[in-house]
Amino acid sequence: MDYKETLNLPQTDFPMRGNLPKREPEILRHWEEIGLEAKLEEAGRGRPNFTLHDGPPYANGHIHIGHALNKILKDIIVKSKRMQGYYAPYIPGWDCHGLPIELKVDQKLGKKKREMTKAQIRKECRRYAEEWIDIQRREFIRLGVLGDWQHPYLTMTDDYEAATARELARFAERGGLFKGKKPVHWCSSCVTALAEAEVEYADHTSPSIYVRFRFNGELPASLQEAVGERPLDFVIWTTTPWTIPANLGICLNPDLDYVVVETGADLLVMAEGLWQQVMQAIGREDGRIIARFRAADFERKKCRHPFYDRDSLIILGDHVTLEAGTGCVHTAPGHGTDDYLVGLKYGLEVYNPVDDYGRYLQDLEFFGGMKLKEANVAVNDKLAEVGALLQAGEVSHSYPHCWRCKKPVIFRATEQWFISMEANDLRRKALEHINDVEWIPHWGRERIYNMIANRPDWCISRQRTWGVPITVFYCEKCGHALADGKTMHHVADLFEKGGSDIWFEKEASELLPEGTVCPKCGGDSFRKEMDILDVWFDSGVSQAAVIEPNPRLSYPADLYLEGSDQHRGWFHSSLLAAVGTRDVAPYKAVLTHGFVLDPKGRPMSKSLGNVVSPLEVIDKYGAEILRLWVATQDYRNDTRCGEDILRQVSEAYRRIRNTARYILGNLHGFDPAAHSVPLDQLLELDRWALSRLADLEARVRKAYDDYQFHILYHAVHNFCAVDMSAFYLDVLKDRLYTAPAASTARRSAQTAIYRILDALTRLIAPVLSFTAEEIWRHMPGQREESVHLALFPDEISALRNPELEERYERLLQLRSAVSKALEVARNAKLIGHSLDARVRIEAPEGPWRELVERYLDQLPTLCIVSQVEMAEGLEDAEAAGDIPGLKVRVDRAQGEKCQRCWNYSPSTGQDESHPGICQRCTEALAG
Repeated sequence: MDYKETLNLPQTDFPMRGNLPKREPEILRHWEEIGLEAKLEEAGRGRPNFTLHDGPPYANGHIHIGHALNKILKDIIVKSKRMQGYYAPYIPGWDCHGLPIELKVDQKLGKKKREMTKAQIRKECRRYAEEWIDIQRREFIRLGVLGDWQHPYLTMTDDYEAATARELARFAERGGLFKGKKPVHWCSSCVTALAEAEVEYADHTSPSIYVRFRFNGELPASLQEAVGERPLDFVIWTTTPWTIPANLGICLNPDLDYVVVETGADLLVMAEGLWQQVMQAIGREDGRIIARFRAADFERKKCRHPFYDRDSLIILGDHVTLEAGTGCVHTAPGHGTDDYLVGLKYGLEVYNPVDDYGRYLQDLEFFGGMKLKEANVAVNDKLAEVGALLQAGEVSHSYPHCWRCKKPVIFRATEQWFISMEANDLRRKALEHINDVEWIPHWGRERIYNMIANRPDWCISRQRTWGVPITVFYCEKCGHALADGKTMHHVADLFEKGGSDIWFEKEASELLPEGTVCPKCGGDSFRKEMDILDVWFDSGVSQAAVIEPNPRLSYPADLYLEGSDQHRGWFHSSLLAAVGTRDVAPYKAVLTHGFVLDPKGRPMSKSLGNVVSPLEVIDKYGAEILRLWVATQDYRNDTRCGEDILRQVSEAYRRIRNTARYILGNLHGFDPAAHSVPLDQLLELDRWALSRLADLEARVRKAYDDYQFHILYHAVHNFCAVDMSAFYLDVLKDRLYTAPAASTARRSAQTAIYRILDALTRLIAPVLSFTAEEIWRHMPGQREESVHLALFPDEISALRNPELEERYERLLQLRSAVSKALEVARNAKLIGHSLDARVRIEAPEGPWRELVERYLDQLPTLCIVSQVEMAEGLEDAEAAGDIPGLKVRVDRAQGEKCQRCWNYSPSTGQDESHPGICQRCTEALAG
């Protein structure tokens, strides 16, 4: 007789190999066919709301690994909240305006652009953005991200652009919008102003020069004796020689001590705390201090500009430090924020001799029409010619670069539109509201706090074409800027009906309210402002354009989740936009993730050849491996990704999948409604397994609540690999395979593993969304159409049995001691399989002996051996190092091997009708 036919061997259609690249698209089609998103929407009605507001990615190019990390994190959170009983709609968005798209369209159009109107160019930009939105949408969906993909928010739709214009109007109504000539970051390559968030800092080699400015005036009385009639020079240091033609002042710190240093025939002025450093830098180590003075002694006195016929005013400012330089700061109000602010105090002109393209204006003496890079050399030559250059060299330092073209930017004073950080107490209010927000990690609070505290006014105008126009008009007669709320709201209403393109298609008279006249001169002819809004204003008002008007969403949002660079980007602009118009932060919590680096901790770049493409990963491994990779990472710091890392994740995935497959195979023929065994009637080992499940469920829920998915991953992986595969399921094989199919013992095991798989599938669904769905569809019993329509398991905590777990912890220690002894016996060729063994245990008096005696009948099953006996005075036994006094001896098992269960037993062969099997198996066959 073939006894294999009498065993309850696993049967399941659930495949061992995931074959994820092929299977995942089938599951995506299933979700689409059943209308999963609509059913999630319906199921969520009436539940408490959780709103994760999507920071819009840029509609340009295929998704990269950073996009995958971000979108998968959001998806895990939204799915977990839904399964916790929240209504959590997810509305994805796209950032559609701005320079990257416009430059791509410029390249595509080439010379043809010169013949096109702005309105025509904008239509090309819109078409380009739409194409990439469709591509990226498919790529995000392929990651398994669920959301309202058919109704995303786009910053270029009519309603969004209207909302953007209305938010600008609100700033105007509150007195926060103004136009001024101030120095801003300027990219001469892209020909536009840049916001703080559009500037990246990178190492750069710049000129380093020390220059003397000759004092021109009456000396303070305290210095007249020491200096006499000799010339006196104030020494400045700068890394931007090209700004020397714009110099209008020299700034000293009122709280620092200054000295006159005599070196040869020269008398040089500098801060006392830097004089030795400066003298060494200019190669004048023979200097000595001949006088000391306070900065205030020279306030409003003058030096002569080195090569222009004008004075440079000596002024005082707190921004002057001893960190570098000379303590005497070259001041060009048109080319630096500190210079501008201190210049305002002293009435200095905001002078800027540089044009939009990074050239000096044609009428600038000596250097007219020259590019700034060439000008650095020319200015140095001129300074040397007039005897003002003390030293010239180079310095490597962190310098601002354009986020788009990666070229160095300049500070340049131009007429721009700004949102004031001081009007309506915007800065103070924003800082106060930062304290109302939960920042995760906590250091995010300090980071954004310092940025808001120290930032300049927000430059919101851009000299480009593709964006929401600044809806301001100018009187043709007197030049007054018409920037009042009524007019701007009127234009916003027009945008709602026809989009912002009408600004570039219609005349000013067609856009203004009927009867509009200039409040200054009464003129009735106007022209339009042609600058557009900063894209960070576009995305920053998303809380007003998307969340606030949508009854499905809660305002403020429960969570914003983006990369840590968004403290100076979207988190920043969103906070200012909301506080500036509503006096409230737009979010209750902000969660940040780091950047994705290669396995060596290097940034990914094409030049290094270390870029990981999520689309290539999906083609090779499946999106599920990317999703699991995200869950393995402590993403609050920078994460790492590469081939070896993904291979390791694949191995971990296989262990989880195989656990599910094994359980499914052993649930063949099990109907949970008809065959489940009540909890109090389950075998003790099964109750222990469910207690471990309850512990897992608590840890997993907490990990979801804390957004610490790497803790969740380790808990699930450890449960599957250690609690289940290495122990419980291994031990359970004998009972599942050999006990009568409908016996209480087997049904007890099936009840436990059913509950384990049901709970585990729900718990992993937010992370392993495809695999959980696949498992769900193979499970027995009535259940929801999709695992994503189910909730996390309830009443699991009632399964906790700490006393039982503590007892089994000691049993597992005992099992480990037996396993070590078995390994020694196996190496000595005494046994092959563990079932070949007879184990004798000598236990010391006390708890260990009591434990062995209590579980003596169960120890063969728990240790997967044929026999276990108590013994005294064992010789040639293995000592259990971690259990003092415990000894284990392994011998060959007694009796014959049962052909059915493979256990050795003296009862094997005693029944003539079944001569090759043991008594236990004989009884099982009898039913």
